[in-house]
Amino acid sequence: MKINRENQQFRLRAGAGLRGTVAVPGDKSISHRAVMLGGIADGVSQVRGWLAAGDTEATLAAMQSLGVRVERADAGTLKIYGGPLRAAAQPLNLMNAGTGIRLLAGIMAGQPFASVLDGSRQLRQRPMKRITQPLQQMGARIEAQAGRCPLRIKPARLHGIEYAMPVASGQVKSAVLLAGLYAEGTTTVLQPGPARDHTERILQAMGAPVEGIESSRVSIAPADRLKPLDITVPGDFSSAAFLLVAGLLVADSDLTLRGINLNPTRIGLLDVLIEMGAQIEVQERGLEAGEPIADLRVRTSELRGIEIGGEVVVRMIDEFPILMVAALNAGGTTTVRDAQELRVKETDRIAVMAQELGRMGAQIDERADGFRIVGRQHLKGAVVDGHDDHRIAMSMTIAGLTAQGETLVQDAACAGDSFPGFAETLRAVGAELALEGVE
Repeated sequence: MKINRENQQFRLRAGAGLRGTVAVPGDKSISHRAVMLGGIADGVSQVRGWLAAGDTEATLAAMQSLGVRVERADAGTLKIYGGPLRAAAQPLNLMNAGTGIRLLAGIMAGQPFASVLDGSRQLRQRPMKRITQPLQQMGARIEAQAGRCPLRIKPARLHGIEYAMPVASGQVKSAVLLAGLYAEGTTTVLQPGPARDHTERILQAMGAPVEGIESSRVSIAPADRLKPLDITVPGDFSSAAFLLVAGLLVADSDLTLRGINLNPTRIGLLDVLIEMGAQIEVQERGLEAGEPIADLRVRTSELRGIEIGGEVVVRMIDEFPILMVAALNAGGTTTVRDAQELRVKETDRIAVMAQELGRMGAQIDERADGFRIVGRQHLKGAVVDGHDDHRIAMSMTIAGLTAQGETLVQDAACAGDSFPGFAETLRAVGAELALEGVE
């Protein structure tokens, strides 16, 4: 069965409750890092449960272009032969992968050869000064095109710095720390709030001299060698978020999601949904790849609107599109502030979600740094578009499961950038969804 990415669409309507026990794909953030860090490790890394999706495949291809040999027992089981990187014959194409290009820039800044990092038209619209500026402070010779990619990097002698991030960002922190592996002296990042800490956790497991994990001051010194990885990637909470909200909103639902990564820097949405009245049971299971994991059981719930802002925003920045869908179905008013970062994701996610949900009859008060939604609003099925943004396409799909009548989500193949098999997973738990554009 062949999927035509340009024409793929989901046709769906509200139906019976969603029920069953399912797994979600491996954590996207960890999958990016596993390939990069396995590629510069001293030895052979074993990675299981790796996310084989559009963005992570782009990072894998970039590492292979740099001379890293990868063997695949299956799509998600990798054997990565690490060692010194080699100059690529062509620019490295990270496609739509913002995490891929920003983290890889940190690694490439310390290499003894030149490189060019580029991507899709969409990626070329995303801001890169947030990483080029601190890397240049470290001595990196890195040039951007009007603050965006392509990034042109030349060999340079790096030195450690103390960098105070103006805004908490796991990608910026990671780029600086990864460059710190190749710098003289200690590199320190000061965080104004919580940001994803997967890079520090993995580097520490590989024997890198990292200090200050789970604090506001994280430091790293150069490492003589990085031990190879042997990890199983846990389920991605950002992917689980769509099923969580579907389980909360679709009547008579009872879903269990297995082995989900509950890293505290990633589960702001879980905290927010519980505050909104969600019936979500966290069934503790332990650790995987140094990350806390658990099964999550979710049942249909009556939600109420709340105010969201401050530090929790960073911990749920990827989940605001699906939060909009939840807020439309919650009683009272939901107000979001401090989320201006949504304007510079794969799309302007505030504007695009307001536009597409508006096609279904939603009224959303769009603001510069967030939005205001008065619930409960009753959506009507409509023709909507994914805008080549995986989180938009999946959020609109869940909105369709709550709407009266039929919804057609066009440009739906982009869901595979982070959640391969998204439509099939929904159908497995009872969603009335037809996948079209299949040849």
